Amino acid sequence: MDTALTAALIAAAITAIGWLANHFLSVKAALDRRRHETRLAHVEKQLEQLYGPLLFLILEGKSAFRDFCQTLGRNYVFDGNGHIRPDDLKTWLYWVDNEFMPRNLAIQNLLASKAHLIVGERMPDSYLSFIDHYNSWRVRHLRWKEEQVPYTWHAKTNWPDQFDNDVIKEYEKLKGLQIRLASLVRGMEA
Repeated sequence: MDTALTAALIAAAITAIGWLANHFLSVKAALDRRRHETRLAHVEKQLEQLYGPLLFLILEGKSAFRDFCQTLGRNYVFDGNGHIRPDDLKTWLYWVDNEFMPRNLAIQNLLASKAHLIVGERMPDSYLSFIDHYNSWRVRHLRWKEEQVPYTWHAKTNWPDQFDNDVIKEYEKLKGLQIRLASLVRGMEA
């Protein structure tokens, strides 16, 4: 075989191999970028539609409860036996109807309508504890308002502090992931 022909064939083979390698790397980079963009879009949806609003409602609720306690002049509402002072009951019920129940309803609506955005394979226990807290209180309070059936003026279970902690933790993790994914996508554009 002619040396020039052999050299040309070798050059063509090297060019084809180079093109294939470049094509493979380009396709892989495009797939990786698309995967990161898809993940970023989902994380942003979780933050925008569920965890951001939940975090806001929780922080707003904590602030409102502090304000209410300041109104009472102490850092608790019910005594160790679960009783409220008779002179504080009217104020408590006003705050329940106009501050606490509406916020709890907003949280419940978010969890019900955006459950598909919750991180993990199942509903966290603290979220279920919140649902139990809210539903038991809502029904008892509504029954008192509509049928004058007395109750203890609060839910059968306390507000689940772990719910706050879990929402804050997931929000922070998702924000960190959002920043990392956005950086990856921007780096792949260059």
